[in-house]
Amino acid sequence: MAEKIAFITGGNRGIGLQTAKDLATLPGFTVVIGARDLKQGQEAVKTLGPGANADAIEFDVVNPDHHKAAFEYFNSRFGRLDVLVNNAGVAAGGFPPVGPDHSAGEVPMDVLRRVFETNFFAQVAVTQALLPLIRKSPAGRIVNLASILASLTYHADPKSPVYHAKSFAYDASKSALNAFTIHLAYELRKTKIKVNSAHPGWVKTAMGGDQAPMELSDGSRTSVDLATLGEDGPTGGFFHLGQPLPW
Repeated sequence: MAEKIAFITGGNRGIGLQTAKDLATLPGFTVVIGARDLKQGQEAVKTLGPGANADAIEFDVVNPDHHKAAFEYFNSRFGRLDVLVNNAGVAAGGFPPVGPDHSAGEVPMDVLRRVFETNFFAQVAVTQALLPLIRKSPAGRIVNLASILASLTYHADPKSPVYHAKSFAYDASKSALNAFTIHLAYELRKTKIKVNSAHPGWVKTAMGGDQAPMELSDGSRTSVDLATLGEDGPTGGFFHLGQPLPW
């Protein structure tokens, strides 16, 4: 089996780390963890298990210099990138969504800009920086970590499961990320690259909290599935555990 190179941003903890662990167990995968703190990234690599082909690089998703450094790292070591999992992200005000930081009518502009900078602008910038290397892959895969809270269809439906779970800055930033998924998939439709958005589920992490119903082992499944799609797999979609979600 040909070697595949995967890069997971924010891969030193939570869903990102579990995604790295899962991919590292697959034959032929080399996994690179991007972490703001390189030491934490290196410690995360040690948890991937014996025999894992893995490395860590210092990577702050909002730092353009780190985008350039990541390009140089993958270009010089591998000459390409097969899988990009845009996992890094932030939430405003924590969960569950309560308080002015979550309110469309009260959210401070600095909070809105900070969340969009991380969850949208940085994701676009990272992908653009690494896309030349993904184009060199025999079958590139881009996975954007969105959320069911990005679904405008669900938010507009009083009968939906997330109708009352409104966190404006976070939700809107993930909706914008979904728009990027649709547009980039269209742009790459005549290539072998597949671009999809993933809703991991409400998972027990530092962001999701202890009240979340899903374990980490389940929270990574959608990202891993989309990262390992076959040639006949979908592109330009929004998925959770194999099921499509409405935009």
